[in-house]
Amino acid sequence: MTDADLRADLPAHQHTFMAFNRLVLFAILHIMLTLSCLALAFLGHAPLLALLIGLGGTAALVGGFAVYV
Repeated sequence: MTDADLRADLPAHQHTFMAFNRLVLFAILHIMLTLSCLALAFLGHAPLLALLIGLGGTAALVGGFAVYV
């Protein structure tokens, strides 16, 4: 491959890298949300509140990342 080919492929690679970073960030945030809701439900004895926060937080994460992309 020549330097011109490598420079032409660079934007595609950067886009893929950024998309992967957003996917990993979403996964980390969703795991943290799930664990905090489980802690609230079992340790805090507030399962209904944990369910509402979990559903609302998941919807907010999906919506936020859909708008961000």
